[in-house]
Amino acid sequence: MKKYIFLILTGLSISAIQAQDITDAMRYSQDNLNGTARFRAMGGAFGALGGDLSSLNINPAGSAIFANNQFGVTLSNYNTKNNSNYFGTKSKDSDNSFILNQAGGVMVFKNYDQKSNWKKLSVAVNYENTNNYNNDVFSMGVNPTNSIDQYFLSYANTGNGGAPVPQEFVRTNKGENISNLYRYLGNSLPNFQYPGLTGHSAQQAMLGYQGFIVEPTDETNPNSSYYPLVPAGGNYYQENEIHSNGYNGKLSFNAATSYKDKLFIGINLNSHFADYTRNTSFYEDNANNTSAVDQINRLRFDNQLYTYGNGFSFQVGAIAKVTDQVRLGLAYESNTWYKLYDETTQKLVTVRSNNVGELPPTIVDPQIINVYESYKLQTPGKWTASFAYVFGKTGLLSVDYAIKDYGNTKFKPTNDSHFRGVNNTMSNQLTSSSEVRVGAEYKIKLLSLRAGYRYEQSPYKNSTTIGDLNGYSGGLGYNFGATKVDLAYSYAKRNSHQAFFNQGFTDGANINTKFNNVSLTMLFEL
Repeated sequence: MKKYIFLILTGLSISAIQAQDITDAMRYSQDNLNGTARFRAMGGAFGALGGDLSSLNINPAGSAIFANNQFGVTLSNYNTKNNSNYFGTKSKDSDNSFILNQAGGVMVFKNYDQKSNWKKLSVAVNYENTNNYNNDVFSMGVNPTNSIDQYFLSYANTGNGGAPVPQEFVRTNKGENISNLYRYLGNSLPNFQYPGLTGHSAQQAMLGYQGFIVEPTDETNPNSSYYPLVPAGGNYYQENEIHSNGYNGKLSFNAATSYKDKLFIGINLNSHFADYTRNTSFYEDNANNTSAVDQINRLRFDNQLYTYGNGFSFQVGAIAKVTDQVRLGLAYESNTWYKLYDETTQKLVTVRSNNVGELPPTIVDPQIINVYESYKLQTPGKWTASFAYVFGKTGLLSVDYAIKDYGNTKFKPTNDSHFRGVNNTMSNQLTSSSEVRVGAEYKIKLLSLRAGYRYEQSPYKNSTTIGDLNGYSGGLGYNFGATKVDLAYSYAKRNSHQAFFNQGFTDGANINTKFNNVSLTMLFEL
């Protein structure tokens, strides 16, 4: 028996094509409920209230509600628990992290001209972590029918354009360095003669071939179709681990003014920052082969994705003080226009066996970082209508209703053949999502008691890929005068169905996720 281990080199491959999909788009389109402890405790229902640094993320007119200059910082502890069910086998995993969730300030300039109807001008700068990506998910179980070989087979037989992968571009002599071949396949070549084999697709086909997962039916025909070397028979034991970390940050530059202290209007210019890393490791084994033919006994397939970039959006909003008790709010948040970059690495280890025993492992590890050309993502805009009732100085009740059409999410350039297909998929699978937030506050002298509720509809038409979200929150605050301290706890849960891979082998686990958050805010008034 021979041991096939490929020698490796470390390097970069500048590539033009990467398989962005609907999951990548949704990652940057959805916002979590983050911000100051008061904001979180009251379910984020601040569209008609203002007067809180995080309220600016809902309605930029909220900064004109402030009576004095204020600066604040919020620290949060995030705990995420994931319960997975994969073909009846249950498993769980969790992640715990501490982050700087919010920091910002507002300055209020009052107009002392009694004849002017414009009573004040406020300017603010506020940073918030709109999404914390730190998360761990582990799934395991016995798949009764499908193997990961279908993933590699889908690329080997169809590539990107419907033609079988040319054998001459993926076959190398055993023991040969594959770094240069992997890099070569990942690049887009102007005189490339095989439109069915480009970039990411070619690399996946090559990995499957070099790892003996797929094999050509005719080795003499460069356009031969491929068949799997994972033995049939079902009952494939599989594990999938996902470790992700990173954040989506939003820095808002705000200006607002008030007219007769009855109408408040404002605008935000927002800068967005994305930094996301996802490491996945898929393991599979089977005991189906009892023949003398060498077939795959077990394998592990590791992938890393690193995405970074920035974006821009704007917001406009107004708050009307109808009476001393009733306030109405309306705000619009534009699309966010992102410019993003992807980097990926891959490694495949396979072990073959026959009726005599196992062969030594085959390691396909190019140690190449694929650095892809930048691409653009347009996430959907959002409308928010709000109502609040203020009970003098003793308390308040607030309700926000927001709607966002996820079907308008788009990768750009839209004339790109891959992006056109993904955009059509998003248009067909995604829908408008409504969100309701309810918050209440009751004051006992210098102590404030708070509670909130949040409901967000699924952005998917099937309501299962990502399900509805239900969240509850509570907290308290104490006013020391020039200093305020707020504490909040929030809980939310959501179900999802996550496919392990986006092509060929699309089986996945049902995930029940529970989010627990504790936030502490320090506020200073000047």
